[in-house]
Amino acid sequence: MANLINNIPSPPPDSEQPLHPSVDNVEAVTGPLNRELFEAKKKIYPKRTKGNFRNFKSLSMFLLLAFYYIGPWLRYDRGPTAPNQAILVDFTHSRFYFFSIEIWPQELYYIAGLLIMSAFALFLVTASVGRAWCGYACPQTVWVDLFIAVERLIEGDRNARMRLDKSKWTLKKIYLRFIKHTVWLLIAIATGGAWIFYFMDAPTLLNQLWHFEAAFVAYGTILFFTIFTYMFGGHLREQVCTYMCPWPRIQAVMMDVDSLVVTYHGTRGEPRMSVKKQKKAIAANLPVGDCVDCNMCVVVCPMGIDIRDGIQLECITCGLCIDACNDVMDKVSKPRGLIAYDTINNEKIRAGKTNAEHIDGIRWPWHNYRNYVYLGLFLAVGFTMLYSLQTRDRFAISALHDRNPLYVTLSNGSIRNSFEIKLLNMQPKARRFILYTEGLENATFTTGGTSDDFTEVIFVEIEPDRVKAMRVFVNVPKTHLPDAQQQNFKIIAKEVRGSEIGVYEAKFHSPPKNK
Repeated sequence: MANLINNIPSPPPDSEQPLHPSVDNVEAVTGPLNRELFEAKKKIYPKRTKGNFRNFKSLSMFLLLAFYYIGPWLRYDRGPTAPNQAILVDFTHSRFYFFSIEIWPQELYYIAGLLIMSAFALFLVTASVGRAWCGYACPQTVWVDLFIAVERLIEGDRNARMRLDKSKWTLKKIYLRFIKHTVWLLIAIATGGAWIFYFMDAPTLLNQLWHFEAAFVAYGTILFFTIFTYMFGGHLREQVCTYMCPWPRIQAVMMDVDSLVVTYHGTRGEPRMSVKKQKKAIAANLPVGDCVDCNMCVVVCPMGIDIRDGIQLECITCGLCIDACNDVMDKVSKPRGLIAYDTINNEKIRAGKTNAEHIDGIRWPWHNYRNYVYLGLFLAVGFTMLYSLQTRDRFAISALHDRNPLYVTLSNGSIRNSFEIKLLNMQPKARRFILYTEGLENATFTTGGTSDDFTEVIFVEIEPDRVKAMRVFVNVPKTHLPDAQQQNFKIIAKEVRGSEIGVYEAKFHSPPKNK
């Protein structure tokens, strides 16, 4: 560019043109310059196709949407003291319920374990079959599929939508657009509404929303999800996957030449040409590929890419191009599989571009031992969590020793230590426990602070799913005081007519022996 600018001829002396090279001068030599920073967005009109992958994609969309919208309304009987919503994140009582599983705040490591399992599952799926998550189960993909289905139902398939966009604004066009965007907004509102139902009893919250009695945060959350669902599903669509989501870039680390991805078999398809040109080429004994250059793989792609250009960042491996190509191959009486789930290594083997002597036939993802590592870690975390859930305690005890004073000397010479004890009943039924000490000779309890109600054990009733807090005084007679100023002992709570035991390691403080 610098050389071109330097070679621009100087204007005549009497010319009114500036002596320095301007944009107009540069354009006179180099041609028009693109003054826009980004290329204008080209709207994608994916065509409806039929086939196994389209059926699987539709089934996945239906099941995932059904679970999302119906999930808060599922009921599960946990008894009279617990909520009966099957899936509930109860912030009020600090609980997470999933059918028979109840997670308390101190058990959030189960949520962490679930996230770790999800990560390993995503790694395994990506390393094995590429971006299958993106193509079938990602929320962005699912809602875009739903919005496109609504758009197709109201405005028609690809050609009809393209004609409608190019046509002038008429009453029919305004009507169709109004209906489409209204349905989109209703879906977006339902999406936000379904989300907040997971955090409070759904029927109760719905009644509050209807009568405008719900908390402001509920309306704000619905508005937030409504805006983003409407924008992401109706307008941004493929741009979210290409520019906003980090996974397309991360997936390159997970995949290798043995990962199954949607692949165009160029060794079979090239040189591509129309059916008419193929007939002429065959008559002239020229090489002919199976691809008839119909472009159907492009028009059905929700990302608007051409899979024949190779693996691309935008490809979500949904397989719709496979269905479209198979349909065309059937019509032209050629074998299916010109576009299929395959590996880069297999295509290289077919093209003779790699040494395949050590390979016994076609290679598949399970030849990669990294996938076994992902699967092993996924199963290890899963079985560990399952075992922990089955064997975890449903009772906990904690105690806090008073620090000022550490001990009190009673009138009879006994030493008393004060503890704030909390007993946690994590079951939806009332339970009774017996409280006693171990490791402290002749120790007794008192709960009133007086010197005439000493007892060796305390019986405690704990309500369902509740914490019982109580102040307890541990007393030791003067004649049985420990030698050390700090004596380790145990405060034990054992369930009456049950098997659970809670143990807390405590310290008993006393004055020196010479006092």
